[in-house]
Amino acid sequence: MTPQPDRVQTGVRIDKAVLKVAKGTAEYLDMSLGDLLEGVLLHAFEGSTPFGSETRAKIDVLRDVYGLTLTAADAHQLPDTD
Repeated sequence: MTPQPDRVQTGVRIDKAVLKVAKGTAEYLDMSLGDLLEGVLLHAFEGSTPFGSETRAKIDVLRDVYGLTLTAADAHQLPDTD
């Protein structure tokens, strides 16, 4: 039996282009942004890849469309300007 999630509403700060690519990816996969983020995090917690090659190709297109140049190497290095 699948456990029932205990979801909460949260406000998070995120780079605008990262958010646009995430929203575009969720739309492409026909799921909510919250479901996409939960899935990505659960995969990351287990050390597995959340997306197959077709979705990765779509993400690459969305990165170009929205000008997302940040990479994983930039994580935890970005200053908070507000």
